[in-house]
Amino acid sequence: MPTRPIQIGIVGSAGRGGGFKLACDALDDLHIHAVCDLNADQLEESRDRLGAAVALTDYDKMLDTADVDAVILGTPMPFHVPQAVAALSRGIHVLSEVPAGVSVEECRDLTRAAHDSSATYMMAENYTYSRPNQIVREMVRRGAFGDVYYAEGEYIHELKGLNEITTWRRKWQTGINGITYGTHSLGPITQWFAGDRVTQVCCAGSGHHYKDPRGDLYENEESCVMLCRFRSGGLAKIRVDMLSDRPHSMSNYQLQGTDGCYESARQPGQPNFVWLRSLDADAAKWFDLDHVGNEFIPESWVKYEQLAQQAGHGGGDLIELIDFADAIRNRRPTPVGIHEAMDMTLPGLISQRSISEAGRWIDVPDSRDWID
Repeated sequence: MPTRPIQIGIVGSAGRGGGFKLACDALDDLHIHAVCDLNADQLEESRDRLGAAVALTDYDKMLDTADVDAVILGTPMPFHVPQAVAALSRGIHVLSEVPAGVSVEECRDLTRAAHDSSATYMMAENYTYSRPNQIVREMVRRGAFGDVYYAEGEYIHELKGLNEITTWRRKWQTGINGITYGTHSLGPITQWFAGDRVTQVCCAGSGHHYKDPRGDLYENEESCVMLCRFRSGGLAKIRVDMLSDRPHSMSNYQLQGTDGCYESARQPGQPNFVWLRSLDADAAKWFDLDHVGNEFIPESWVKYEQLAQQAGHGGGDLIELIDFADAIRNRRPTPVGIHEAMDMTLPGLISQRSISEAGRWIDVPDSRDWID
């Protein structure tokens, strides 16, 4: 008898959650069964657009009555932990948007809930699933870069106008100093430093230069930089800027190892560059990542590349759903389970404290120590 598709509840269906439609529709293993959104005026439209049988404004009611196997949380940041915990406590699988939580205390609660649940928790850090980042991850795994010891990640996305449309951002993304929204920058790097984790961070900012439409300075300094010290001794520099006026440059990455290095494109249309000692012993020539990386492309990208490029976030929305479905089916563990999610989220939360203390180095807790 064929296995029933995983019945999905999309939460925040009138907003970000609705963006998962194409990715869900592309996979036979997933079926959008229910939608949930507090915006009652747009709920029915999202049900029709997503093809769901059930539409509810009450999240707990959806969990209790809609017969969903899993939820995708495309909701504002402060909702992630309470909604994930509510689902996990009922044995319902969770794919949560980023970051995992907005405080260390609630991250501790989420970690314990995930540990105690029979269900799978996964954080939807879609930047780890972009084609270049996945190629670099595989190259690192196979030793192409030698020992990696330094990386950079940047998220430069001016969104002052978006603050006024999705108003929760005004508090949770630009209303807190430090690097709260840092997982897009740090997430791929934590995977390149496989088996490692950030143990200390320090953070500094560039000052306050912009005001919101009400005349108030943004609490977040425009360009915040966080240095991350890994347990191995490696170092990463993370920059997040969601306020500066400048041409768009969403994400940039660099990686340095003993036998190779990587630099992502800075502008649309530019190639991603890589140097490998195995191809150029004199360290004199950059290579186009696409020309040297074909043998490192993950199987899921080979199979779904055309669809992935249509699904959003550089293909990440689709490829991460493949891993989510595989984890639910116990085919393989999720690459961004609860501890990986904490490794990507907690350094940014600790940066809030560091920037308030003149950039002091502060230890980052290890979520593995929170499990009794």
